[in-house]
Amino acid sequence: MIYPKIPLAQSVIEVCRLQGIQHIVISPGSRNAPLTIGFTNNNAFQCYSVVDERCAAFFALGMAQQLRKPVAVVCTSGSALLNYYPAVAEAFYSQIPLVVISADRPKEKIDIGDGQTIRQENVFSNHSLFNANLNEDASIENDSLMFEAITVSVNQKGPVHINVPFEEPLYDTQDFCSVKSVFKNNNNSVETFQISEDIVQLWNNAAKKMILVGELFPNTLSSEILEKLARDESIVVFTEKTSNLHHSTFISNIDTIITPFSDENFQQLQPDLLITFGGMVVSKRVKAFLRSYQPQHHWHIDTLRAYDTYGCLTNYIKTDVTTFFNKLLPVVQSNHNSSYQQFVQNIAALRKKNQEKFQATAPFSDFKVFETIVTKLPSNIQLQVSNSSAIRYLQLMNLETSIEVFCNRGTSGIDGSTSTAIGAAVASEKPTVLLTGDISFFYDSNALWNGNIPTNFKIILINNSGGGIFRILPGHQENKTFNHFFETTHNLTAECLCKMFNIKYLMAKNESEVEQNLQLLFEKNKQPTLLEVFTPEKENDKVLKDFFKKLAS
Repeated sequence: MIYPKIPLAQSVIEVCRLQGIQHIVISPGSRNAPLTIGFTNNNAFQCYSVVDERCAAFFALGMAQQLRKPVAVVCTSGSALLNYYPAVAEAFYSQIPLVVISADRPKEKIDIGDGQTIRQENVFSNHSLFNANLNEDASIENDSLMFEAITVSVNQKGPVHINVPFEEPLYDTQDFCSVKSVFKNNNNSVETFQISEDIVQLWNNAAKKMILVGELFPNTLSSEILEKLARDESIVVFTEKTSNLHHSTFISNIDTIITPFSDENFQQLQPDLLITFGGMVVSKRVKAFLRSYQPQHHWHIDTLRAYDTYGCLTNYIKTDVTTFFNKLLPVVQSNHNSSYQQFVQNIAALRKKNQEKFQATAPFSDFKVFETIVTKLPSNIQLQVSNSSAIRYLQLMNLETSIEVFCNRGTSGIDGSTSTAIGAAVASEKPTVLLTGDISFFYDSNALWNGNIPTNFKIILINNSGGGIFRILPGHQENKTFNHFFETTHNLTAECLCKMFNIKYLMAKNESEVEQNLQLLFEKNKQPTLLEVFTPEKENDKVLKDFFKKLAS
């Protein structure tokens, strides 16, 4: 086996091995050469080469999202490291373990005018859970810092930064390991959770209980728990597509329910008790509702963070949601006299009828394309969705329950969606489809510069010639400022990008072509495939607004 000659580089590699890190995403550079040589020549690691550091970090994020284990990214010194920041922030807010390992110059070379040198120590301090600033020599102190960093990433589910200074020569190797790192078992003490009498009493007294579920990994809750919640007529469960939580009584398209509401409707929907768990919530409308019509009590269940998203948090319950319900449900009463669930189910039935009626005659548009796509998606796939319009349109549709949905909702940025999807596709055993808008796709076009893309990876690109979401937000005016600086109107297509990166290209401009090419998209191909659907830029917002009007008819 080949090892870098620099002892500190050997220490980094040994600590990663002992801590069980298996996947290393490397961007090319000279200062990180000792790490690249060491990782790629060690059978304990699977290494991936991604040139663009921003794409590399999101690629690693997608892998860690699926593996639920830390993935490491390795880069050279200088501005290369700063390109990791968007993915670091996403990992921080989405609670995804990501280990950033940056090569650096020795401290005496910082701020003296040396090339490719910046102040790298603590550069992610606002969004990193732990910063290990190593010194040049292999030492117990350095090992301790690295062990602690990776342990924090695992236990607290987030990004950490290990900064590693190297002096030249950087490329010298040897055939033996000259350092010995000792594994440290840093298991956290397990806190026992008990249901208090106050929680039981509040639960039993609440005639209107709303459960709002954010991002959640599939199969987080058992079917037994879901059935118990569904049978209680005082409980309404609101989920989103990223909740990956399904029952016939649960409401998964929140905006179609509450958008046409009157003040009287909102008062009827206002819960006595709100229970939240999971990650970020997509729906702006449900956030606005709960901030205006606040419940008397709000419980948030999470092992790590207590978000007061609606300004009315009364109890942070520090445990996992499965433990909470397993301990709560056997000791509380199931309410069969409340009309709360039936009230929402009646509205849902009416909305479903009106939505089906609208969809039958809806013109070709973003809305119509999303409706068609969700009916053609194969079962048992992983669906990665870009931010902005794409995830919001998907929220309105009914999706087959075997499809797992993921989206970078930690920071809700459009950057990195494609790179994340590719990383997730590499790590997942399920076929992966990316559903994306044009601005997000072109913004992250370097994601396709990646030799690790699985051959069964599919992209559905909805191209409406700009940032169509700005047409449905307040402030839309048809003028040069809006078109050029907000919507950023363009005439780009993905065809040449697909040729450059050896991706099969399909294109559709009307409903029949969409249906035909979706069938071709999901055939077995020997290369990744992209379907680009062109929709009418100036009609999409009108169709969507008309849809919400017709819902309440």
